[in-house]
Amino acid sequence: SRVKILIDTDILLDVALRRSEFYAHSAAVLSWAEANPGQAAVAWHSLSNLAYMIKPDARTFIADLLDFVEVAPVSTSDMLVAVGLPMKDLEDAMQVAAALSFGARHLVTRNLPDYRRSAVPALAPQAFLALVE
Repeated sequence: SRVKILIDTDILLDVALRRSEFYAHSAAVLSWAEANPGQAAVAWHSLSNLAYMIKPDARTFIADLLDFVEVAPVSTSDMLVAVGLPMKDLEDAMQVAAALSFGARHLVTRNLPDYRRSAVPALAPQAFLALVE
């Protein structure tokens, strides 16, 4: 069964920065994405966040990620969708707009409270993995 997802920045950072508390589940989400090409996407601005957070250079991590994860196709109209979403945090709204543009069924994040009003249901990594196993 094909389940399209958008992967939030926090999941990517868990893996890139090897955050011990979260690494296993977040890495398993990326492993699922690798085993299911074309089913997972990230927002373009997640990649700029990675570039800022991963030192000295995020290029290798991002290039490896893009072997199996799409960048959600977004444009001006998608940004206007994000601006109009009833969400407090605009960056989270931009993630939702990217998820909508990709046709994602779920947005995988550890930041569930901020996605309570999301138009795309948010799932924690463990819940997503349980869904697809």
